[in-house]
Amino acid sequence: MKAVFLDRDGVVVADGNYQFKTSDMKILDGVPQAIIRLNQAGYLVIIVSNQSGVARGYFTEADVVSFNTYLVVELKKAGAKIDAAYYCPHHATEAKVKKYLLDCDCRKPKPGMLIRAAKEHGISLSESWMIGDKISDVKAGKSAGCRTVYIGKEKNSGADATVAAISNAVEFILSKG
Repeated sequence: MKAVFLDRDGVVVADGNYQFKTSDMKILDGVPQAIIRLNQAGYLVIIVSNQSGVARGYFTEADVVSFNTYLVVELKKAGAKIDAAYYCPHHATEAKVKKYLLDCDCRKPKPGMLIRAAKEHGISLSESWMIGDKISDVKAGKSAGCRTVYIGKEKNSGADATVAAISNAVEFILSKG
Protein backbone atom coordinates (compact mmCIF):
# COMPACT_ATOMS: atom_id res chain seq x y z
CA MET A 1 0.00 0.00 0.00
CA LYS A 2 1.24 3.48 -0.81
CA ALA A 3 0.36 6.72 0.94
CA VAL A 4 0.71 10.46 0.77
CA PHE A 5 1.37 12.03 4.15
CA LEU A 6 0.18 15.62 4.51
CA ASP A 7 1.22 18.15 7.09
CA ARG A 8 -1.95 19.80 8.40
CA ASP A 9 -1.31 23.47 9.14
CA GLY A 10 -0.13 25.35 6.06
CA VAL A 11 -0.83 22.44 3.68
CA VAL A 12 -4.43 21.32 4.32
CA VAL A 13 -5.70 24.23 6.41
CA ALA A 14 -4.52 27.81 6.74
CA ASP A 15 -1.81 28.01 9.39
CA GLY A 16 -3.59 29.76 12.25
CA ASN A 17 -0.74 29.81 14.79
CA TYR A 18 -1.75 27.13 17.32
CA GLN A 19 -5.11 26.63 15.67
CA PHE A 20 -7.57 24.41 17.51
CA LYS A 21 -11.03 25.98 17.19
CA THR A 22 -13.13 24.46 14.41
CA SER A 23 -14.74 27.88 13.92
CA ASP A 24 -11.32 29.20 12.83
CA MET A 25 -10.66 26.39 10.33
CA LYS A 26 -10.08 27.39 6.72
CA ILE A 27 -9.42 24.56 4.30
CA LEU A 28 -6.98 25.86 1.71
CA ASP A 29 -8.00 26.30 -1.92
CA GLY A 30 -7.63 23.18 -4.03
CA VAL A 31 -7.18 20.81 -1.08
CA PRO A 32 -10.35 18.70 -1.53
CA GLN A 33 -9.70 18.31 -5.26
CA ALA A 34 -6.04 17.36 -4.65
CA ILE A 35 -7.00 14.75 -2.06
CA ILE A 36 -9.69 13.33 -4.37
CA ARG A 37 -7.04 12.89 -7.08
CA LEU A 38 -4.80 11.02 -4.62
CA ASN A 39 -7.75 8.86 -3.51
CA GLN A 40 -8.54 8.01 -7.14
CA ALA A 41 -4.89 7.14 -7.81
CA GLY A 42 -4.96 4.56 -5.01
CA TYR A 43 -3.00 6.44 -2.33
CA LEU A 44 -3.96 6.41 1.32
CA VAL A 45 -4.03 10.02 2.52
CA ILE A 46 -2.78 10.54 6.05
CA ILE A 47 -2.33 13.73 8.04
CA VAL A 48 0.78 13.98 10.25
CA SER A 49 0.99 17.12 12.34
CA ASN A 50 3.11 18.57 15.14
CA GLN A 51 0.73 20.07 17.71
CA SER A 52 3.03 21.52 20.36
CA GLY A 53 0.21 23.82 21.49
CA VAL A 54 -0.82 20.87 23.66
CA ALA A 55 2.59 20.82 25.37
CA ARG A 56 2.51 24.59 25.71
CA GLY A 57 -0.89 24.44 27.44
CA TYR A 58 -2.74 26.39 24.73
CA PHE A 59 -5.23 23.56 24.11
CA THR A 60 -5.76 19.88 24.91
CA GLU A 61 -5.34 16.63 23.02
CA ALA A 62 -9.15 16.43 22.97
CA ASP A 63 -9.16 19.78 21.12
CA VAL A 64 -6.74 18.40 18.51
CA VAL A 65 -8.84 15.27 18.03
CA SER A 66 -12.00 17.38 17.72
CA PHE A 67 -10.36 19.69 15.16
CA ASN A 68 -9.00 16.76 13.13
CA THR A 69 -12.34 14.92 13.23
CA TYR A 70 -14.17 18.04 12.03
CA LEU A 71 -11.59 18.49 9.25
CA VAL A 72 -12.01 14.89 8.07
CA VAL A 73 -15.81 15.31 8.02
CA GLU A 74 -15.63 18.60 6.10
CA LEU A 75 -13.29 17.07 3.51
CA LYS A 76 -15.54 14.02 3.22
CA LYS A 77 -18.48 16.33 2.42
CA ALA A 78 -16.41 17.53 -0.55
CA GLY A 79 -15.71 13.92 -1.61
CA ALA A 80 -12.14 13.79 -0.26
CA LYS A 81 -11.11 10.90 2.01
CA ILE A 82 -8.55 11.19 4.80
CA ASP A 83 -7.60 7.67 5.91
CA ALA A 84 -6.02 8.67 9.25
CA ALA A 85 -4.73 11.64 11.20
CA TYR A 86 -1.74 11.51 13.55
CA TYR A 87 -0.37 14.27 15.73
CA CYS A 88 2.49 14.85 18.13
CA PRO A 89 1.57 16.78 21.31
CA HIS A 90 5.14 16.91 22.67
CA HIS A 91 7.90 19.47 22.86
CA ALA A 92 11.38 18.70 24.18
CA THR A 93 12.16 22.15 25.61
CA GLU A 94 9.13 24.48 25.61
CA ALA A 95 6.41 22.35 27.21
CA LYS A 96 4.50 23.99 30.05
CA VAL A 97 2.47 20.82 30.67
CA LYS A 98 4.96 18.46 32.29
CA LYS A 99 3.72 15.18 30.81
CA TYR A 100 4.38 16.53 27.30
CA LEU A 101 7.95 17.67 28.04
CA LEU A 102 9.50 14.89 26.01
CA ASP A 103 12.09 14.38 23.30
CA CYS A 104 9.88 11.88 21.48
CA ASP A 105 10.28 10.07 18.17
CA CYS A 106 7.00 11.43 16.76
CA ARG A 107 7.77 15.16 16.56
CA LYS A 108 8.85 16.06 13.05
CA PRO A 109 11.60 16.18 11.83
CA LYS A 110 11.70 12.71 13.41
CA PRO A 111 9.77 10.09 11.41
CA GLY A 112 7.79 8.42 14.21
CA MET A 113 4.30 9.37 13.02
CA LEU A 114 5.01 8.12 9.51
CA ILE A 115 6.54 4.88 10.77
CA ARG A 116 3.59 4.28 13.11
CA ALA A 117 1.12 4.91 10.28
CA ALA A 118 3.06 2.54 8.01
CA LYS A 119 2.85 -0.24 10.62
CA GLU A 120 -0.83 0.36 11.35
CA HIS A 121 -1.94 0.63 7.70
CA GLY A 122 0.48 -1.70 5.88
CA ILE A 123 2.15 1.17 4.03
CA SER A 124 5.30 0.83 1.96
CA LEU A 125 7.22 3.98 2.88
CA SER A 126 9.49 3.71 -0.19
CA GLU A 127 6.39 4.00 -2.40
CA SER A 128 5.00 6.90 -0.39
CA TRP A 129 5.31 10.68 -0.28
CA MET A 130 5.38 13.42 2.36
CA ILE A 131 4.01 16.87 1.46
CA GLY A 132 4.86 19.70 3.85
CA ASP A 133 5.47 23.41 4.13
CA LYS A 134 8.38 23.20 6.58
CA ILE A 135 11.85 21.73 6.27
CA SER A 136 11.02 19.54 9.29
CA ASP A 137 8.28 17.89 7.16
CA VAL A 138 10.79 17.15 4.41
CA LYS A 139 13.28 15.74 6.92
CA ALA A 140 10.64 13.51 8.51
CA GLY A 141 9.62 12.16 5.12
CA LYS A 142 13.22 11.53 4.08
CA SER A 143 14.03 9.88 7.43
CA ALA A 144 11.06 7.56 7.01
CA GLY A 145 12.20 6.59 3.51
CA CYS A 146 9.56 8.54 1.58
CA ARG A 147 9.94 10.87 -1.34
CA THR A 148 9.04 14.46 -0.49
CA VAL A 149 7.42 17.59 -1.86
CA TYR A 150 7.94 20.97 -0.23
CA ILE A 151 5.32 23.70 -0.58
CA GLY A 152 7.06 27.04 -0.27
CA LYS A 153 9.86 29.27 -1.44
CA GLU A 154 12.90 27.72 0.31
CA LYS A 155 15.37 26.96 -2.49
CA ASN A 156 17.37 24.33 -0.62
CA SER A 157 14.56 22.37 1.01
CA GLY A 158 16.13 18.99 0.26
CA ALA A 159 12.80 17.80 -1.17
CA ASP A 160 12.33 15.92 -4.42
CA ALA A 161 10.28 18.90 -5.61
CA THR A 162 9.45 22.43 -4.47
CA VAL A 163 6.03 23.74 -5.52
CA ALA A 164 3.63 26.59 -4.81
CA ALA A 165 0.51 24.68 -3.70
CA ILE A 166 -0.89 21.25 -2.92
CA SER A 167 -2.38 20.97 -6.42
CA ASN A 168 1.14 21.29 -7.86
CA ALA A 169 2.44 18.73 -5.36
CA VAL A 170 -0.20 16.20 -6.37
CA GLU A 171 0.47 16.85 -10.05
CA PHE A 172 4.17 16.13 -9.45
CA ILE A 173 3.47 12.94 -7.46
CA LEU A 174 1.04 11.58 -10.05
CA SER A 175 3.53 12.32 -12.84
CA LYS A 176 6.05 10.09 -11.05
CA GLY A 177 3.66 7.15 -10.73
